[in-house]
Order: sequence, then C-alpha cells, then structure tokens
Amino acid sequence: MSADPALVPEPIRPLAVTRLSLTDFRCYRRLRLELGADPVVLTGPNGAGKTNLLEALSFLVPGRGLRRAKLAEIDWRQANSDDDARWAVAATVLTSTGAFEIGTAHEPPTPRAADASAVDDGGNETGDGRRVVRIDGRPSRGQAGLAQLVSMVWLTPDMDRLFLEGGSARRRFLDRLVYGFEPDHAGRVAAYEHALRERMRLLRADSAPVDPSWLAALEDRMAREGVAIAVARRNFADRLSRAAELAEGPFPRPILRVEGVLEDWLSGGPALLAEDRLREALSSSRAQDAETGRVSVGPHRSDLVAIHAAKAQAAALCSTGEQKALLLSIILAYARLKILDSGVPPILLLDEVIAHLDAVRRAALFESLLALGAQAWLTGTDEALFEPLGGAAQFFRVSNATIEPVRERIV
Repeated sequence: MSADPALVPEPIRPLAVTRLSLTDFRCYRRLRLELGADPVVLTGPNGAGKTNLLEALSFLVPGRGLRRAKLAEIDWRQANSDDDARWAVAATVLTSTGAFEIGTAHEPPTPRAADASAVDDGGNETGDGRRVVRIDGRPSRGQAGLAQLVSMVWLTPDMDRLFLEGGSARRRFLDRLVYGFEPDHAGRVAAYEHALRERMRLLRADSAPVDPSWLAALEDRMAREGVAIAVARRNFADRLSRAAELAEGPFPRPILRVEGVLEDWLSGGPALLAEDRLREALSSSRAQDAETGRVSVGPHRSDLVAIHAAKAQAAALCSTGEQKALLLSIILAYARLKILDSGVPPILLLDEVIAHLDAVRRAALFESLLALGAQAWLTGTDEALFEPLGGAAQFFRVSNATIEPVRERIV
C-alpha cells in the first residue's frame, strides 16, 4: 500500500514516550526504558509482561487503562509477602510543544473513602484508592490534564469481539477516540454517569420521598451533558467515516454511525429541543426507572454501528478476520484525522494485532504506521513477523518481566 502524501500530511513532530519508568506495576518491580520516537516492537512468549507494559502506557491518558482493572489489581504482588507496594508510572513524553514529565500512581484510600461506592473521574472506585497525577512535578487536579498532552488509542485481543458483544464496550471505544479531539468529552461523560448513578440511588432509596427539585436538578444535568455527549459522538463518527473513505490499500473501509433514541431526536431537530425532550422523558419515567433499576433513554443507551462498506454488511456479520481489519481501519483513520487536525499523530498501542493478518495486510499496516510517523507499540510472540519494519523500529525482547534491547535489528 502506498501512502498518498496528500492524505497523510507530515507531522509537526512525533508524539512519543522517550522514557518509561515503572515501580511495582504488575510483574514489574522496577523498570526503566530509554526510547526514541520510532515504533517499538516487544516480542516474547505469552505471559512475559508485554501487555503489562502497554497497560502502563495506557495510564498516561485519562481513564482506567486498557484492561479497565481496579487500581489494587495492578499493584505488584509476591506470594507469602506482606509488602504493601502500590504501583507508579513515570514517563517523559515528547509533544508538539516540548517534553513533559508525567507521573501517575495508585494512592491508598483515605479512611473516609474506604467504604465508599462512588467513583472518581477516571472511573476507579474510591474504596480502591485513587489515581493521582503529576505533570512536571506539580499535582494535577484529576486526570483531565493528561488529555491535553497525550493522545493515545489501543487495540487488544479482548477487543476482537467488539462488534459482537454489548454496546457498552463500543461506547467506551468511541468515547476514547472522541477524547483525542475533545478533551472536555471525558469530563462530560463522567458528569453524566455520576448524575445517572445519583438519580438512580435516590429513586431506589428506602428512606423518605426525595425532594422533586433535587431529582429535577440531576435530570437537568443529565439532559445538558447527555445531549453534548451525543452530539460529540455523532459528529466524530461522521468525521471518522469520511477520513476512512480516503484510505487506500487492503483494509476494508468502515462506515460508522451512532444509533439511539437521542440520536433520532438530534436528527429531527436542534440540540436544545433534544435537551428538553430528554428532561421530560427522565421526569416522566421516574417510577418506571425505580422499578426496573435502569434508565431507558440517554447516551448510555446509544450504540456505535459499523458497516463493511464494500459488502454493505454489518461488522457483526463479517468474519473474525474482517472484523479485526475493520478495527485497524478505524484506528488508522483516527490517526490520519488526528494529523489533519493537529499535525501530531497519536500514540498507538497494538497488542497482538498482527498474529491473524496475512502478509499483505501486515506489510500494509507497517507501511501505514511509518507513513503516519506515529510511535506505535506493537507486541507479538514471533519476531520474524515484524521483519518488514527492519531498522525503522526499536526492538525489545521481553522475558519474565525483563526487557532487553535487540542489539542487532532485523534488516
């Protein structure tokens, strides 16, 4: 596949992790890597720690990381040990405006929060502790500041069934992409989900009747944030589809759209009218929601639909290989769109993505990554499959949580 320079403008400068340090992170007691901006290839047997490295990188952006694990699950553990170690990740990140030092870590819960059921702005249970963030040595209020510095997206083997399972995973996938263009989107999603949980808690409480004005205030916030979320998702899915149309090569072109009641309202009128309709729907469904334990309308009920354009077939009906190729098409379109928007490609975390690609698609993927100028982190068990990258990538072998550079790069 030949990259058309008009479709892939040269980046201003790469977005890259040039130093990565881990402390007590899963299987890594201590790790320090010095890196260039080129793609990174991590090879080694299953269970060696490759995915753990990608997970650590995923904490350089807001959220719960690529495994969506609880904070305490990530802490380093040793059998028969009382060591109370908690994980930390530190990185030097080269951005379009210079280099930044990012640190993030698991902080234990305070006594007040230890039994809490609320979640923080990254989706982590407060009873599990919280994730603290520092940027250039200064504490950051929440995780939103990370989205201003780092754009990152990932594919993992768990996502191979993205088009077959429930809509929640597809919404999270789409939201992760939207974050890269609208950092405020993460805050809107968190605010909406907090209001949704609080409203449901009040509706199902066994105590005295709740003040209707309190419920109305929560529903007002859900309406405002919910419609903003739906508009952002809808607009971005349309932009991503148009970016995918420009691609050439062996990967199938996806057509993307977001479907749901809220999206139907937006198609038929202005956003302010959709807000009014959502407020009215929430207010009139209080008794029903209390009985069923779920809210029947809102952006949490919307779904991302993907179509294989050449076959005019829903992704869910395509073969496993076609579904994986569609996901890669979406990721590559996202990266192109990011460069067109800001001149800077995102960091790509691609865990075991080439294992089921044929030689033609492997070569096309590698050529696309190099044309984009993205720092892509790729993992695999067979080093030979990465031969087309030759000296254009940084190769490391991973074994038993030990990482060694490959001195003689494959040529």
